[in-house]
Amino acid sequence: MSKSLFTKLSHLGTAPCDEQHPRAPVALPAIRTSTVRFNTIHDLYDTYKRQSSGERIVGYGRMGMDTHAAFEEIMCELEGGQRAFLAPSGLNAIAMVLLSFLSAGDHMLVADCVYGPVRQMDKTVLQRMNIESTFCSMRNADEIEAQIKPNTKVLYIESPGSLLFEMLDLPSIAAIAKKHNILLVTDNTWGSGIAYRPLELGADISVVAVTKYIGGHSDLLMGAVVAKDEKVIKTLDINQYALGFSTSADDVWLAIRGVRTIDVRMKRHAENALKVCEFFDQQPETLQIFHPAYEKDSHHALWKRDALGSNGMMSVALNFTPEQTKVFVETLELFSIGYSWGGYESLVDMVDVSFLKNHAYWNASYPSLVRLHIGLESVEDLIADLSQALDKARHHKV
Repeated sequence: MSKSLFTKLSHLGTAPCDEQHPRAPVALPAIRTSTVRFNTIHDLYDTYKRQSSGERIVGYGRMGMDTHAAFEEIMCELEGGQRAFLAPSGLNAIAMVLLSFLSAGDHMLVADCVYGPVRQMDKTVLQRMNIESTFCSMRNADEIEAQIKPNTKVLYIESPGSLLFEMLDLPSIAAIAKKHNILLVTDNTWGSGIAYRPLELGADISVVAVTKYIGGHSDLLMGAVVAKDEKVIKTLDINQYALGFSTSADDVWLAIRGVRTIDVRMKRHAENALKVCEFFDQQPETLQIFHPAYEKDSHHALWKRDALGSNGMMSVALNFTPEQTKVFVETLELFSIGYSWGGYESLVDMVDVSFLKNHAYWNASYPSLVRLHIGLESVEDLIADLSQALDKARHHKV
């Protein structure tokens, strides 16, 4: 019987209940161990032989046992991949990929809308290793082609982008990467396999911060790397083990718990966010709304073509001074000030517009930008909170 993704997510990673296990818990236990025991020397040698051939078999606790394997299978289902590799955070997952596929003398082409710490990784790690990175707009093929060099090995993007949620034409970018034999890596934290599936659109690797929507409760840190090509998987397998990445069994258990409800949570986040977009569209201070699922967003057509859904992330450019924007943010009662997102709670971040100076999609004439994560609270309450905070900011003496 054919099963939908959401049915699979409700049943994968559960404890077995069958003739050999006539009584069983619903949830697979969090199996913690540092040491793996072997019955014989033959079993030990056989394990490492099979491991060296690329098989997902545990010889040491760092790679995780049943709990980890179950969640890796879930990530493959979410992203449409053949193998998943876990890391202690989303940024660790990014580092795993870049350190696996870039060497001294190589060049990486990066979309200018990516997660900010990627730029920091370039400055502090990659440049020191003599790896060159070029950050540029990837809104048309000519811009991308012009930046490709003979030593370009990785094309790294995030779609939608991190602060302005700019949708990129991933199939077109994938065609360019394939033409030049370049590895295409996509940060898919926004979509998390539910709202967007980059591997199906042509990406070679999908990186996801499990911390966000998959965890869903703001109580874990984790990253995942998913791929489907055997050669890519082999390289990731070797390097993940060599770099020593390890994740807590308890965090993996929490991620499995979170994924059970990701479908219903994401739909509620998305519904609430669209209503907040409609609210801001009626406010005189609103200069632009950044949310690709909103019909007035300039990337809505791309979202409609390539995405499967949406979430609670949005940004709003406001015609407020920095001081007024600060009043707006600090007056909010239901929105906590915080950088992260993807949990049940609503968050707000006053973005330093200087961070956007190298972002081609940003209009430099806008005085302020606020990023919002619309949570699972009553949207009527959230809008009332936003309304009172806007009113206080309007009347703040400049």
